[in-house]
Amino acid sequence: MEEKYSKAPDIITGKDLDYLKDMFGWHYTAYKLMINSLDFLEDKSVYEMIQECSKVFLEHMHLIIKLVKDGANEK
Repeated sequence: MEEKYSKAPDIITGKDLDYLKDMFGWHYTAYKLMINSLDFLEDKSVYEMIQECSKVFLEHMHLIIKLVKDGANEK
């Protein structure tokens, strides 16, 4: 029997999960590049900017993990 919904269920599809995995990978790669470059920077302003960028990538990784953990339910 085919079920019909009045609104879309709060689920993460396989396609959604693949995209989230890709997004996590992009952010992880960028985060690691930023963190690993800090040891080689001499300009303080560039160092601080790279540090701030790495924080943004880390925050985004945490958001993706939270989304997957929560199963796409807004709480």
